[in-house]
Amino acid sequence: MNRMARETVSPRPRPASRAGLIGTPFEARLRALSTAEDWMDWAGCLSPRALGAVETEYFAIRNQSTLFDVSPMRKYRVTGPDAARVMDRLVTRDVSRLAPGRVAYVLWCDEDGMVIDDGTLFRLGADDFRLCCQERQLAWLNDIAWGFDATIADETDDVAALALQGPTSHAVLEAAGLGLPALRPFGMAEPEPGLTVSRTGFTGDLGYELWVRPEGALALWDRLWAAGVDLGLRAIGYAAVDIARIEAGFIAAGAEFQPIHRALRPSRGRTPFELGLGHLVDLAKPHFNGRRALVRHAKDGPRRSLVMLDIEGTKPAAGAMIYRRGRHEVGHATSAVWAPTAKRNIAFAEIEARAALSAGLRAEIYTLKEGRWERTMTRATVTDRGVFRPPRARATPPGRF
Repeated sequence: MNRMARETVSPRPRPASRAGLIGTPFEARLRALSTAEDWMDWAGCLSPRALGAVETEYFAIRNQSTLFDVSPMRKYRVTGPDAARVMDRLVTRDVSRLAPGRVAYVLWCDEDGMVIDDGTLFRLGADDFRLCCQERQLAWLNDIAWGFDATIADETDDVAALALQGPTSHAVLEAAGLGLPALRPFGMAEPEPGLTVSRTGFTGDLGYELWVRPEGALALWDRLWAAGVDLGLRAIGYAAVDIARIEAGFIAAGAEFQPIHRALRPSRGRTPFELGLGHLVDLAKPHFNGRRALVRHAKDGPRRSLVMLDIEGTKPAAGAMIYRRGRHEVGHATSAVWAPTAKRNIAFAEIEARAALSAGLRAEIYTLKEGRWERTMTRATVTDRGVFRPPRARATPPGRF
């Protein structure tokens, strides 16, 4: 007989509460390297937007290797005989196809087929999963797991994490004695007890994420830092990662879509099909949350489309309204950047679905010059997502560069 899902509480003592944002296990190293003193709130944690010059940090991602603290990500452990069934009930992909030791990009929806959040699902074992995401999901996971024999644990504070990204990232791992030349993209391995390395990341480049207990965080940082002395290793903040992820064509919650549980208006919700992620929806698998609504949405087609636009000129189209033939407003830019490596002016934009197939799109861009706002209507063309997709990101074994 199925038992109710059991919620566990971490046995590790919690630090005394303090006012303001909470530091991560890597705070001491980040503060020592910060010259910009540019910090931000990431899920209630103190996180650097930039430690120095954003441009320098971005080019370190593309030409060297970088360390970015991803500890603030929400991390949930799902274990037990019914763990796989719980995850299959939650996400739109078929979890039975995810083998132990592999990672998958996933998303999950409410009963109306609107995206709640996206994230990465790690299958640590046959009945052992870790879900990493942006939004707090513990209550939702407990609702999903009701009636299943599974244990749900919030291990956000129990796992510190670093993203090691860039062309020399594997060379840094090798120099640190952690080389994993046979590890394929979206694979993971445990080179040492208590340390998990996954070939994942948010930059579109060769890279890894390292997962360790908080008490081992500083030792791991120091080990990587020493190994990267001659390999250009640099610590970075979110602003540089944001440029890289747009260039790579990766969407972000709160930018390209509003998680439906955070939206004030139901009309602000978006389906996977409207986000261009219909390939992540497996309607052939058994029932999962939102399936009935998604069957209907798949039949009716999307109301809107999230596309990438190639914008004429060099003025970033952040916040720009998008028009068809300069007259009819059809949408807006969600994220925009001048892509430094691709040398292209690009933007994610949410537009009317029919407009995605139209020519004659224009972006209304405002630029502040000497105290005055200047308006330009600039040509925009729908293009493939991801203007930076280097072969090194997928090469196995990876090069040393």
